[in-house]
Amino acid sequence: MGTTWSVKLVAPRGADLHALHAGIQARLDDVVAQMSNWDAGSDLSRYNASDAGSWHALRADFFAVLSCALDIAHASGGAFDPTVGPLVDGWGFGPSGTSVECFSPDVARTQVQWRRVVLDRAARRVLQPGGTRLDLCAIAKGFAVDAVAAQLRALGVEAALVEVGGELYGYGRKPDDTPWRVIVEGWQGDESDASEPRVLALDGLAVATSGDRWHRREHEGRGISHTIDPRSGRPALDAPVAVTVAADDAMRADAWATGLTVLGTREGLQVARANGLAARFVDVDGVRVEERMTSAFEALLQAGVGLA
Repeated sequence: MGTTWSVKLVAPRGADLHALHAGIQARLDDVVAQMSNWDAGSDLSRYNASDAGSWHALRADFFAVLSCALDIAHASGGAFDPTVGPLVDGWGFGPSGTSVECFSPDVARTQVQWRRVVLDRAARRVLQPGGTRLDLCAIAKGFAVDAVAAQLRALGVEAALVEVGGELYGYGRKPDDTPWRVIVEGWQGDESDASEPRVLALDGLAVATSGDRWHRREHEGRGISHTIDPRSGRPALDAPVAVTVAADDAMRADAWATGLTVLGTREGLQVARANGLAARFVDVDGVRVEERMTSAFEALLQAGVGLA
């Protein structure tokens, strides 16, 4: 999926670390084989290239991710849309290397509509209505984090911090009996800011951050965000610099971080509160930084500070 992974873990004494590493890589390779639009041979790529009216049986992982993606698309009013592939690719953030100058967002937007995806949940299959191109990059990396964490638990690893493409999940305690602590990402230059860093304790908790600090490109002399608004077909104009979501699983944290970024701070906060999400929004206007968060996120920050 064009990214990297890392795992910190507390292994049982005498554990074969080479075998653990190989097992993690194999689990991630299986996720890629199902859901990577960077791999022309993946299940997702074959679906995207298939004929209109064809049905496709889904493996368990793909089905779970697509089901969750459609649920969040509905809850976010389409701000998160798993059919956004033509727009991501067209704006130059996808695997095809398309030139932005040859791209018409208005044409591509006609192919982007999550409601066209017909998921037969009983038979675990999905219909290709014609021209639909799934892009699960904003949720599959989170799922991959959860999958690795579940595998490590099953192998008897009592504590681990799993990261894929910046999405994190931590569980258990380190040898000094403290939880995994991570600093919440913010804005360019925040490492020099005088205020206290925002720290979360991850013990059965996932965290994901989205925003235009990390992925931008130039178009017609101006920077454009990698966060595409599926509703307009264009880069999100009012996207916060960073949106962080903490949740019980990284799959939902990953997807919601993207959806709330598209919505922007004002509407995103409303949606986050309505859905009981722990979310933090950071906006930068010149040199002024504004941070807003839900009460659920504030509670997690306070819990992280209070832990030994």
